[in-house]
Amino acid sequence: MEDIIAAVGPRLRHLRRQRNCTLDELSNATGISISTLSRLESGQRKASLELLLPISRAHRIPLDELVGAPPVGPEPLKPITRSDRTVVPLTRQPGQLQSLKMIFAADRCEPAPRTHPGHEWLYVLSGRGRLVLGEHDVVLKAGEAAEFDTRIPHWFGSTGDGPVEILSLFGKQGERIRVRATPR
Repeated sequence: MEDIIAAVGPRLRHLRRQRNCTLDELSNATGISISTLSRLESGQRKASLELLLPISRAHRIPLDELVGAPPVGPEPLKPITRSDRTVVPLTRQPGQLQSLKMIFAADRCEPAPRTHPGHEWLYVLSGRGRLVLGEHDVVLKAGEAAEFDTRIPHWFGSTGDGPVEILSLFGKQGERIRVRATPR
């Protein structure tokens, strides 16, 4: 926190100079004296909200950007890349229903079925996907979906024609997708 506060003055000076703004012009726009602005930029005066808010308004940037505050909230989830696929986690809660975006390379087209406890729902976002489920070998196009018990030997990937992007919802405890729709 101390390093953020110490960096405010130089950030203010850099921003003002980057925008070709003089201390006099900034003083006129904010109502803050030139000497106060100068001491603020040099670190001789501590930044306060009553000084930073008018400067933020004058430069038309958010206050947190003005002071270089770290982003608030959880870190973005990082994609996991293997040789033939990229998996982007979309949920954070382990053990619950998981949501993933999976991108399979065109060369991921040789089935290697496996089983594990759970239930999965796949939706093809783009490309053509191949789903091997037990004795069935199905090609799914963009906009098509499949739902299955993962205790049945299964595999999915590309048809070999090009990459495929799939949205996957997976429940380790066998949670199933519930569609609620009223007929016309």
